[in-house]
Amino acid sequence: MEAAQEALKREAFRLAVVNTLERRLFYIPSFKIYRGVAGLYDYGPPGCAVKANVLAFWRKHFVREESMLEVDCPCVTPEVVLKASGHVDKFTDLMVKDEKTGTCYRADHLLKDFCKEKLEKDTKLDAEKVKEIKHILAVLDDLSAEELGAKIKEYGITAPDTKNPLSDPYPFNLMFQTSIGPSGLTPGYMRPETAQGIFVNFKDLYYYNGNKLPFAAAQIGQAFRNEISPRQGLLRVREFTLAEIEHFVDPEDKSHPKFSEVSELEFLMFPREDQVSGQQARRIAIGKAVSQGIVNNETLGYFIGRVYLFLTLLGIDKDRLRFRQHLANEMAHYAADCWDAEIECSYGWIECVGIADRSAYDLGAHTDKSGVPLVAAEKFAEPKEVEKLVIAPVKKEIGLAFKGNQKMVLEALEAMGEKEAMEMKSSLETKGEAQLHICTLDKIVSIKKNMVSISKEKKKEHQRVFTPSVIEPSFGIGRIIYCLYEHSFYTRASKDGDEQLNVFRFPPLVAPINCTVFPLVQNHEYEEVAKKIAKSLTAVGISYKIDITGTSIGKRYARTDELGVPFAITVDSTTSVTVRERDSKEQIRVNVEEVASLIKEVTDGVSTWNDVLRKYPTHH
Repeated sequence: MEAAQEALKREAFRLAVVNTLERRLFYIPSFKIYRGVAGLYDYGPPGCAVKANVLAFWRKHFVREESMLEVDCPCVTPEVVLKASGHVDKFTDLMVKDEKTGTCYRADHLLKDFCKEKLEKDTKLDAEKVKEIKHILAVLDDLSAEELGAKIKEYGITAPDTKNPLSDPYPFNLMFQTSIGPSGLTPGYMRPETAQGIFVNFKDLYYYNGNKLPFAAAQIGQAFRNEISPRQGLLRVREFTLAEIEHFVDPEDKSHPKFSEVSELEFLMFPREDQVSGQQARRIAIGKAVSQGIVNNETLGYFIGRVYLFLTLLGIDKDRLRFRQHLANEMAHYAADCWDAEIECSYGWIECVGIADRSAYDLGAHTDKSGVPLVAAEKFAEPKEVEKLVIAPVKKEIGLAFKGNQKMVLEALEAMGEKEAMEMKSSLETKGEAQLHICTLDKIVSIKKNMVSISKEKKKEHQRVFTPSVIEPSFGIGRIIYCLYEHSFYTRASKDGDEQLNVFRFPPLVAPINCTVFPLVQNHEYEEVAKKIAKSLTAVGISYKIDITGTSIGKRYARTDELGVPFAITVDSTTSVTVRERDSKEQIRVNVEEVASLIKEVTDGVSTWNDVLRKYPTHH
């Protein structure tokens, strides 16, 4: 019963937040006059301003702080790129269809909703059933199409809108397909992430960076996912802004020179072992997490610490933020370690940032597909003697045997790794032939002994050539902003106590407008002073809004509190003004000449409101 009341409370809170956001035009459904399209939203003026401020702070906190190389790549991506990255084959969700109307639903969402509702509303559940349902929720991401289908049948889950029977789950690729150029012969997709644009430019970026590692590249841009049944407002949409960092590092040295700057930070972490054994997230210092091997390496730990600082400085509540480690079944086979920054809101814990050590997978995949080596080199002070694999194809014999496919066979032979090459050598010596899979032809061919010689030779090397590992923090900007809206929202009684007023407690850093300027009453002198202040605010780069409507000052305060404006300047004389702080409602008196520089100081974080209170006389 308590769980049901808690759920109702959360829903009422969410409704209050969303109504305020839509009424004040932070965001609205796109194409509203045509009844909108699920999963598409427009940001209105305050929403645009909040988003611009979040992105400006992201650039300052990450790109400038770490001297990252920022790029901007196209949204339309040729199929070959996404084939290499694995998106064409694997970027799918399991879908079920209403067998009568054809309406589509995400299979895991239906099962998740059913389980959550059972736990919240079914008072007759015994302990065994509760345990079973909780287990399903824990392993939901790991269920195959068959297992999902079996659970949906077992629980008698039907289409939510019509109660009609559902089809068996089947995979649906989430990318929007298109064709590039009028002929339709070059297939492409709208990118599902921005990362691939960085990977394919690695060679040029490495050269631009003076052929030195480590370095990071960053990109902010739109990504597209054709969600099966989008819901949860800004949290699950079909077009969204991603901010992604690809930090390239030597796989043999993942230490970070600035790790000591974050190592003392302590925050909620949820390691794999704790999840599996049914424990709660606990506070761990990131330095300890790395030294104990909970987090794989220093560079990954450094970024987890920096992400924590970024989110909490934006205004995310540190008690409702945790870093959850991916379970073994969630992780891609090539990943060394993955953590999600999850923020708790009325929808539960929402993944907003993914921080992954992706090893050398991405650069390796694009090297294989494009034939362009995306590698780095470490120069040795003294030459080293190493044993090198030498693969020497006999071009004449291969040409005779494979004719037009000669180039593909040569490339495949030269691309062999040591293990594969030594297996081929032994097969050629014992059987006189060996099988080789040619990716570009997608077939297996027979290689004879006279076509290639494979040996190991001792060589002196002046450098070590390797494929860098990549550590990738990936930020869902819309999700972060929505959680920030919820974490910043509260209500308080009006002065008369007859109504509840909405307030967003945005830090000045992200507030859509830094301050408002009100002439207390409508008179020419005060309006001139207000214009003078507005001019000086513009000069120091502070956003403001002038309100010269004759409505009561209380109503004007309430209007701007609802937009999350931190400071209100009220012109009530020609020489000095009052400055009111949104959350405490405290006011100080300041000379007209000083007010712009004061607001600038507090907005930029040079001073706090408490510093200001000590310096200026309070006004009652």
